[in-house]
Amino acid sequence: MTPLEALHKYFGYTEFRHQQGAIVQQILNGGDALVLMPTGGGKSLCYQLPAVLMDGLTVVISPLIALMKDQVDALNINGIPAAFLNSSLNANEQQSIISRLKSGEIKLLYLAPERLFGSENRLVTFLKTLNVSLIAIDEAHCISHWGHDFRPEYLMLSSFKTEFPKTPVIALTATADDLTRKDIREKLALHQPKEFVSSFNRPNISYKVSPKKDSYNQLLNFLDDHQEDSGIIYCLSRQSTEDLAADLQKQGYAAKAYHAGLDNETKAHNQDQFLRDEIKIMVATIAFGMGINKSNVRYVIHHDLPKNIEGYYQETGRAGRDGLPSEALLFFSAGDAFKLQRFARVEGNEDQSRIMLKKLDDMVKYCQLQTCRRQYLMHYFNEQFPDHCGSCDVCLTEFKKFDGTVIAQKALSAVYRLNQRFGTNYVIDFLRGSKSEKIRDEHKQLKTYGIGADLSKAEWQRYMGQLAIQGYLVVTDDQYPILKLTATSEAVLKGLQKVEFNLAEDLETAATETQPTIYEAGLLHDLKTTRFNLAMNENVPAYIILSDATLLEMATYLPQSTEELGRISGFGEVKLQRYGTAFLKVITAYCSQHGLASKIGIKKPKITKTKTTRASTGGTQRESFDLYKAGVGITEIAGMRNLSPMTVEGHLCSFIQSGEMEVTDLVDQQKIPKIQDAVESYGADRLAPLKEILGDDYSYTEIKAVVSWMKKEA
Repeated sequence: MTPLEALHKYFGYTEFRHQQGAIVQQILNGGDALVLMPTGGGKSLCYQLPAVLMDGLTVVISPLIALMKDQVDALNINGIPAAFLNSSLNANEQQSIISRLKSGEIKLLYLAPERLFGSENRLVTFLKTLNVSLIAIDEAHCISHWGHDFRPEYLMLSSFKTEFPKTPVIALTATADDLTRKDIREKLALHQPKEFVSSFNRPNISYKVSPKKDSYNQLLNFLDDHQEDSGIIYCLSRQSTEDLAADLQKQGYAAKAYHAGLDNETKAHNQDQFLRDEIKIMVATIAFGMGINKSNVRYVIHHDLPKNIEGYYQETGRAGRDGLPSEALLFFSAGDAFKLQRFARVEGNEDQSRIMLKKLDDMVKYCQLQTCRRQYLMHYFNEQFPDHCGSCDVCLTEFKKFDGTVIAQKALSAVYRLNQRFGTNYVIDFLRGSKSEKIRDEHKQLKTYGIGADLSKAEWQRYMGQLAIQGYLVVTDDQYPILKLTATSEAVLKGLQKVEFNLAEDLETAATETQPTIYEAGLLHDLKTTRFNLAMNENVPAYIILSDATLLEMATYLPQSTEELGRISGFGEVKLQRYGTAFLKVITAYCSQHGLASKIGIKKPKITKTKTTRASTGGTQRESFDLYKAGVGITEIAGMRNLSPMTVEGHLCSFIQSGEMEVTDLVDQQKIPKIQDAVESYGADRLAPLKEILGDDYSYTEIKAVVSWMKKEA
């Protein structure tokens, strides 16, 4: 059986994602591998598929019981015999698994690292009596002191390669910078490993940062639009998770708290309820989530500032693992950053403290961006990305500039008068004329005291951030960061240099409103009910039966036979045999009642991904392009792919720039010269002024298309 044949038989897919195919081949060839793949990118398949194809046992090291049970349930449902050994099993259950291992009945065995090398543990000795064909170490960043989630018990894995010198090892992680990757290679003693770094981009997740002002009401407004969706809300402290969960329960939301201080029974119960969709919202500290494979999480909210980009990106990656549109919302305040500085310092280790403080600073910069957030994240992981993603809040906002010279002079003068010895919060309180005792009496006598009382604290924080971004202020990385002037500050103070600030306004609000989709909403509801009932009978979470993406495909293409159902992504041979009849019964009944016929004929086979030199025409853009070439309209494509029409237009524009699509497909030939003239005269940095100049006869789509065409011509 070839890897592709096994992929379809056991997992229901017809092609590999990211670099899965090459990774599987490296393992089958007997080589070690270090795999960096974004959360939800399909890391587990990289060792599960070789396990099916290789003789012998695959040992999987995993840090959490929840992850083990989740993956073992999914594997067994797919027809792959798997088991785990951990503290949740009694002696009889453990003995049963040992017997099955001896008889070669199990293909994958999940273990926690401490089970292998405990002081009185003979498990390694036992494993050496078996035919261990592959060792997979998940969440491999846990072995590194430089990683964002170091776990001392992972250090015990450093002797694993010595015990099994000829067995290939695959180490997997979703987030690791260069320093952490080097640490993983060395500590695991990997032998000439091939490194596979997949794109970190999660195109289906939209990113937004909102000022932490009246955040509770902002949160309620957000949740009101997501009442049927599953989501995770991350908080910094244990108490805040419990308080927020209780407040949301009073508002009628099915929410529970999760943190390390809860007893194991409560944590397991709350987690299980969330996985089974019995509660919709998990309010948690970062203790929750690693290894949670729930595919239908539609949003992740950070109520407090994360400590670093790695953790933030991994946590947001728990949304949209099924590939459907999902949201990441972060509430930011400078106060959170100040609090976290204390946690970032490692006592007695200046080097690590400096690295942790730098990581926090990178997180703060992300929150203060006025350029594409997705590009910032990709660049952080050393991946090139265009300067406009079309789906983060910055890219969906038009920034109007205004003359902020007077505001800048007030801020810089305050820093100067305070002898450049105080931090942002003190300077802002000084500017606003705070009566607090912490403002020194001698400072209250300065003429600059209180000159900024007309602006709120949040406004001053925003402007201070912009002054730092523009290079008029620097924030030191001392233990207590202070504001300093720069070489360019003097010209502003003397009135020789003009300073502009950005004022954000929503762009094309009407274009981002939810568009009607072409799937059958009533059928989707019926399919979810069927899935829920099957999951209850099997005693597993619903998404393990089938993902939301698979249900959406069925509700869109209305398959009427087993053969047609087999063309739906996610239906492999085992699941087709196991669940096909139940879902077909629901679909055919619904279609009969509503006079509908199968649409499987318009379902295009997945496009086999090939290497391309065009950075801007990736998989999701090409899928829109292929549908457009096939004669499907932009609004219809948006409905089929659950995207906004504006996003689809952005996809098409990328192909105008690459030369694969004609600009006249989106713009009347007669309009092009006038748009071109406006762009050449005023620039293409911002679309709103161009739209204002050109008038109502010209759409944003036409302007974007011509700008893309002009970039190609250049």
